[in-house]
Amino acid sequence: MKIMLIPVMTWVLALFAVSQVWAGDIIVKDAYARSSNAVTAAAFMSLVNPTDHNDRLIEVRSTVAYRVEIHTHIEDANGVVRMMAVEDGIAIPAGGNAVLERGGDHIMFIGLEHELRHDDMISVTLTFREAGDIEVMIPVDLDRTFDDHHHNHAGG
Repeated sequence: MKIMLIPVMTWVLALFAVSQVWAGDIIVKDAYARSSNAVTAAAFMSLVNPTDHNDRLIEVRSTVAYRVEIHTHIEDANGVVRMMAVEDGIAIPAGGNAVLERGGDHIMFIGLEHELRHDDMISVTLTFREAGDIEVMIPVDLDRTFDDHHHNHAGG
């Protein structure tokens, strides 16, 4: 009986690791990056906080770009949507999540070291106020559309 359980658990854990990373107290799910030019790129993901205390994404680092910032989109009084850096980070409520998605909060890579190609992997360190540093490998997915990402999060 034990001989059968070990391979099944290994397979289940391997499958689980492909779609999400759980390090410290935050779970990083469904991460991907896109680039529409050779200079900038953006990354999107869900950050799940299963703990009973609030946390906050306060910094992002990567060697893939000269500068990495946490960005959001803000609509001004004239209805013009502008992208801007978020200085105080992104809140991840206790027992909740924060979704970084196109048209909303996201990670911005400015001054890419090299042009990103489909299926490249980007090494990124996410720093949380409570959970500390979490290193993730984010795949570049140039084929993913806004609807694909939005649909993935519709169910929570």
